[in-house]
Amino acid sequence: MTDQVQHVKVVVWDIPVRLVHWSFVALLPALWWTAETRQMDLHFTLGLTMAGLVVFRLMWGIVGSTTARFSRFVAGPKAISRYLKAPEDNPVVGHNPLGALSVVALLGLLALQVSLGLFAQDTDAVDSGPLNHLVSWDTATAASEAHGIVFNLLAALVVLHIAAIVFYRIVRKNDLVTPMISGRRAFATRVAQPALGSWIKAVVVAMLAAAIALWIGYGVPPWGAKFPWEQTDTLQDVPAADSYM
Repeated sequence: MTDQVQHVKVVVWDIPVRLVHWSFVALLPALWWTAETRQMDLHFTLGLTMAGLVVFRLMWGIVGSTTARFSRFVAGPKAISRYLKAPEDNPVVGHNPLGALSVVALLGLLALQVSLGLFAQDTDAVDSGPLNHLVSWDTATAASEAHGIVFNLLAALVVLHIAAIVFYRIVRKNDLVTPMISGRRAFATRVAQPALGSWIKAVVVAMLAAAIALWIGYGVPPWGAKFPWEQTDTLQDVPAADSYM
């Protein structure tokens, strides 16, 4: 009679992490398409949505669930070396050291891409980011050029990320996609259940992230822009035509 391994399922990814992850997956191609087809109003809206998600993920990486916190999964060179030498010795609950590098790189490039888009402008300055008024013409032009370059870097990193997922699935028989959908992952040995962040905390962080994204969308008033309730119809400021004209 052969021994059968008793797999233990553990909740690895909380709902906020999964929602943000799959939102990134949907938004990146949508942002590319709206830019290519010059649907700039929609591109602007999706860009602010991406900004809010990035801000949320960064904050959740500080106060969220155990597996979401940067302090718990970002590892140094020694930990990465140990993992590469014997990845099966110690099961990792959450991101492994190599996966952590991918997460940090993706979030960093997304944050940079969004930031550049906020200051960018096109050649005739008709379609500009909400913070374009805070920088010079040359700076805005440079931001636009860098915006395109960083997107190419993001696309390359996404391809590498997908290749790694395929490698883990085929070579190491490790399914990384299903846990990011269900939140649960099976382990051959007993592991500790990660502490999950509360819904109240997630809602508060989401509200803060949304408020920051909206504030950016309005041009970060009061620095160079007015709050919505301070804005008046520009037609009211135009003097009436003289009666003899």
